[in-house]
Amino acid sequence: MHPLPEPASLPSLLLSSGGWRPEWGRTRAGGMSRAGGMRPPWNQERAPEERLPSATEPGRQWSMVRRMLTAGLLFSLLLGFSLLLVYIFRSCGPGPCMTPVCWDLLARYLASGNTSVAPCTDFFNFACGQAKGTDYSFQALAEENKKRLRRILEAPGSWHLGSGEEKAFQFYSSCMDTDAIEAAGAAPLRQVIEELGGWRISEPICDLVPPLHTRQSSSISCVQIDQPEFDVPLKQEKEQKIYAQLFQFLRPLEQRRAQGKLFQMVTIDQLQEMAPAIDWLSCLQATFTPMPLSPSQLLLVHDLEYLKNMSQLVEEQLSIHRDFLQSHMILGLVRTLSPALDSKFQEARRSLIQKLGELTERPPMPARPRWMKCVEETGTFFEPTLATLFVREAFSPSTQSAAMELFTAIKNALVSRLRRIPWMDEKTRKEAQNRVTQLQVKMGAPEWALKPSLARQEYNDVGPCPCQLLISPQLLLSPLTRLSGRQSVHPGRSLTNPFLALIQLGPSYLQSFLSCVRSLRARIVQSFLQSFPYHRWQVSPWGVNAYYSIPDHVVVFPAGLLQPPFFHPGYPRAVNFGAAGSIMAHELLHIFYQLLLPGGCPACDTRALQGALLCLKHHYETIPLPNGTFFNGSRTFLENAADIGGLAIALQAYSKRLLWHRGETILPNLDLSPQQLFFRSYAQVMCREPGTQEPQDPHSPPTLRVHGPLSNTPAFARYFHCPHGALMNPSSRCQLW
Repeated sequence: MHPLPEPASLPSLLLSSGGWRPEWGRTRAGGMSRAGGMRPPWNQERAPEERLPSATEPGRQWSMVRRMLTAGLLFSLLLGFSLLLVYIFRSCGPGPCMTPVCWDLLARYLASGNTSVAPCTDFFNFACGQAKGTDYSFQALAEENKKRLRRILEAPGSWHLGSGEEKAFQFYSSCMDTDAIEAAGAAPLRQVIEELGGWRISEPICDLVPPLHTRQSSSISCVQIDQPEFDVPLKQEKEQKIYAQLFQFLRPLEQRRAQGKLFQMVTIDQLQEMAPAIDWLSCLQATFTPMPLSPSQLLLVHDLEYLKNMSQLVEEQLSIHRDFLQSHMILGLVRTLSPALDSKFQEARRSLIQKLGELTERPPMPARPRWMKCVEETGTFFEPTLATLFVREAFSPSTQSAAMELFTAIKNALVSRLRRIPWMDEKTRKEAQNRVTQLQVKMGAPEWALKPSLARQEYNDVGPCPCQLLISPQLLLSPLTRLSGRQSVHPGRSLTNPFLALIQLGPSYLQSFLSCVRSLRARIVQSFLQSFPYHRWQVSPWGVNAYYSIPDHVVVFPAGLLQPPFFHPGYPRAVNFGAAGSIMAHELLHIFYQLLLPGGCPACDTRALQGALLCLKHHYETIPLPNGTFFNGSRTFLENAADIGGLAIALQAYSKRLLWHRGETILPNLDLSPQQLFFRSYAQVMCREPGTQEPQDPHSPPTLRVHGPLSNTPAFARYFHCPHGALMNPSSRCQLW
């Protein structure tokens, strides 16, 4: 056994370790233990005041040290976690899009914008300040699509050639062969006129008899007759005596609308009695062969009084000048065929357009290159063929899938937003939501245009060789732009009234042109004779105009619209939602135009609805135009409502996308956050030089289409830090949608 240490040695050990100092030999009373001997020091009892006084103080010191260590550890953990969050944010936050399509888009934005302008003061100039002349976003996109068609048509070897494709390429090549056209001169036109019996000029007048329009939804066809479009402006009637009698019969659309006489339904037999100078049944039958027509066929006449007066004028003129009508027809024919003739006719046509532009105070039309004209004509005559080729190159399945995903997000945002519209009653709200969910959407190109068999069989009657051609009424009077659905009709079937003639033509571009006109007309008529299970598209696949069809309850977005700079699968989502997304939402709101008209929603809160509409009208009227004036938005209030609502819906859809999906990107070197880029992309769609829009444009001027919706959006002022009271951060806003 190990001996116990000496009594004196234990206290010294304990003292050296900071322990207590016992006094040996004491009992509780200060005497010896009961055993009468000395107890070991660790068994001795002491008075309370003498018990281990240092047992708590060192514990407290250690507790403080432990707390400090714990606090330091927690601080280190928080600091590390914060640094980790910063790293994650920087790694997963919006990074720059470095792909070629994004660099191209950046170049467009930098070229059109003026970053020296404060966005809160004038966002239109901030985004579109450098846009000049033809830099209108939609027009620029349309020209880009035509350039793509040109590349397709000038590289036929890269495509599998069927009969339709081959004829389209041949037609385009003959149109571009200006040497052959110049060499032929006026000979092809002279041949046509001689076959018609010659040209004996009486008076240089324009169209007398109105154009005829054919319209058909999926189940209903209708023949419409409207007033003609005269080349000489109406305000020149006093100076132009030759037109005085014509102009006295014409009534502008606004006047007819005010009188409640937009159209009347009459049968062919009734129209014959009211306007007997024209053999309506024979004329319509010749135009629409092989469509069967009868005297009981209903017609939709837009201005019946005009037809009555014009019939009387024609009878009077024929009794005085037998050659009057024939000269008129020949003039119409020359105007129609002039695009297919040599440079002398082209120059005369440009001079006429320039003079008319001066009379109407319209800006001069820029000269178009020959290739663009040939692309447009080839597209008119061979649309099914070019539709297949264009979609194959410009609207791949992945692009269509991305566009449908965007549309679905926009549609869902609209359905959600309808729940919060204050002026809608519950029944109207549910009906509106059902209308949205039942809506059909068409993207890219018509179903029938993408069938290769149709493209090959469509042009069996188009041939490059010399052929006989039936000259029909609309060839004699209508410009080419009316041939895709508008036909002008005139009386007569003999050379005295030369509406129908069989002409033997030699090989020339004019011959190809006339052959294609005949083929197109036959296809238009045939389309109304056949049942059609699909919606009839009103725009070509390379067009840039979306639309909503009320009869078919379908919204259409052609492939030509869903292109850069409005849409691309590789763009930042902010761009696609701000540009294409706002366009989609705008078109969806066309579904509810009827609700905004007087009496359009009897069950709604009329007071709240009218208050919102008045607020919207006042909102637009208080935004100054670039020239310092203000705009009366009474004529454009429906489109204004769609602009404001479309932006709000697209922003809601994009905000939800940001919340649930990561990986957002931005454009490099533009210094715009994702939300700011969203608004910048919306404005880019509206970029256009102020003062260049048509007088009858149902939309507001481009500055208002930017400032109106953006200034009504609180998020814009928040993300661009606009001070209260600035143009883009007004004191009050409107809530319609």
